[in-house]
Amino acid sequence: MALDQSFVGRTYPPTDPYEVGREKIREFAEAVGDTNPAYTDPEAAKALGYPDVIAPPTFVFSITFKAAGQVVRDPQLGLDYSRVVHGDQKFAYRRPVRAGDRLTVTSTIEAIKSMAGNDIVDVRGEVHDEAGEHVVTAWTKLVARAAEEG
Repeated sequence: MALDQSFVGRTYPPTDPYEVGREKIREFAEAVGDTNPAYTDPEAAKALGYPDVIAPPTFVFSITFKAAGQVVRDPQLGLDYSRVVHGDQKFAYRRPVRAGDRLTVTSTIEAIKSMAGNDIVDVRGEVHDEAGEHVVTAWTKLVARAAEEG
């Protein structure tokens, strides 16, 4: 059964703040194999004009995807998470994520479509720091595969 189109535009409350730590940034950069010294060396980051190490561009996925969980767990929406796969991801940055940032994410359903029995939900996550400054927007596409017949 197709998801309810009336959910398009629904915004969920901001998440609790997530404090970005140097070690988390280092671990992430190491996991993705990115050796940019601005991700691990505070002096290298300062030489580039940042107050501390910065995070690789995809680092923010971990908090925006978690925030999208509010959408997934919304019982009124009725999305079957057991059938969900991650379809796409993109980011638009105002500035890099930095160690010491305390970030919140506000998720909004931008689109719902059905194609070949699959439900596709586009979620926009607006990420702000504790001063209210917009840091990045992340778009996540979730695809709930069609139930198999028989």
